[in-house]
Order: sequence, then C-alpha cells, then structure tokens
Amino acid sequence: MTGTITVLIADDEALVRAGFRLLVEYAPDLAVVGEAENGAHAVSQARALKPDIVLMDIKMPVMDGLEATRMILDRSPGSRSPRVLVVSTFDDDENVFAALRSGASGFVLKDTPPEQLLEAIRIVAAGEALLTPNLTRRLIAEFARAPAQPASAEARALLDDLTDREHDVLVHVAAGRSNAEIGAALHVSVATVKTHVSRLLAKLDARDRAQLVVLSYELGVTEPGRRG
Repeated sequence: MTGTITVLIADDEALVRAGFRLLVEYAPDLAVVGEAENGAHAVSQARALKPDIVLMDIKMPVMDGLEATRMILDRSPGSRSPRVLVVSTFDDDENVFAALRSGASGFVLKDTPPEQLLEAIRIVAAGEALLTPNLTRRLIAEFARAPAQPASAEARALLDDLTDREHDVLVHVAAGRSNAEIGAALHVSVATVKTHVSRLLAKLDARDRAQLVVLSYELGVTEPGRRG
C-alpha cells in the first residue's frame, strides 16, 4: 500500500478514542478519518468514510464489535471494504477466535506498546495477518479439540482447484509460518511464495492470511498431502 493509511476508531470510551487518535495521527503515514462510539455507528461510519483500517473494540453497546465486523465485511464481490484490527482489553480464546471468524485481520491488546500498535496497523493495511505464533498455536489447538466434520462438496471443490504446490503452501500458512520460512521449507524464493499466497487468496475468496488459517482448518487441511 502506498500513501496515507486511513483509520476509523471504534470504541465506546471517549478517552480511549482520544488516546488512539493522538497516537495514530502522530505517525506521518497514518490518518484518522472518523470515530464511532458503538458497533452500529462503526458500521455506518465505515460505509460512509471507507477507511483502510478499522480499529475495533469488542465490548460496545448497541452492537458489539464482532457483529459490526461481520456487517462491515459483508459486501458484494469486487467492492472494497476496510480491514479490521481488533483492539481489546481481553485476550481470552473466545474473543480471539470469534474475532477471526468474524473476518478480523488481526487481534492486539489495548496495553500493546504504541509503536507496536502502529506497526500492527501497517501490517494489516498491507494485506498481511497479525497472527503471533502463540495465537496461531491456540487457534490450531481450538480446531484440534473440535469434532472433525466431513468437508462439504463445495469445500472439496475449492480444495480440488488448488495445485499441489498451492496446497503445500496453504498447509504452511495454516501452521503460522512466514513467507521466508515457507520458502526455505519448499526450496523456493519468497517471491514465489507470495505468488502462491496471492493465488490462494483469490481461489479461496479469502481477505488475508488470517482468513486462510481459519479456512484451512475448517476445510480439513491439517497436514501436507491431505486434501480434506
């Protein structure tokens, strides 16, 4: 992404919104275009202002941040929507998994150091997922505990449309590995890995790597060579 990254701040606490605004506007490559005090307002503001990123709290009145995220990202194919970075006080598994399943591209805590929050905004704006190794392990563990479900015909069709190399890349993405780590494991360049990830995003109609991780486990892709 080039140019200024525009940000909408959604939080029910005025002081929190003010703090985030000061922090974001301190960065020369970021700009706040609006604020919202609840989820419903966040949805309307996101549609009106079309920001690049929504900083989304979870626990808000009128409509919570999870439902707001789903509504913001529920769009017609081909139209542009923001990426959502959830910023929450609570780091429990239920909130993390619900945020990712709602379509959020990342999850950070409100006590994250300022520079790390700004970098998180940039990472998500660039189309990457903000999934720490610890978060990925917890996500994998959550799917491992869930009863196995047979893949639907639609899911099998999606998997069958992947090449063997795309399938292998998806497995590594699901394990939380970086492009460099995937390239080293598959003996290909980072540029080649990026190309495969781009094709996976297109074929699986996924917004980013966070959604690829969720989809890969929901489709039953859990180890190299397995096709759901």
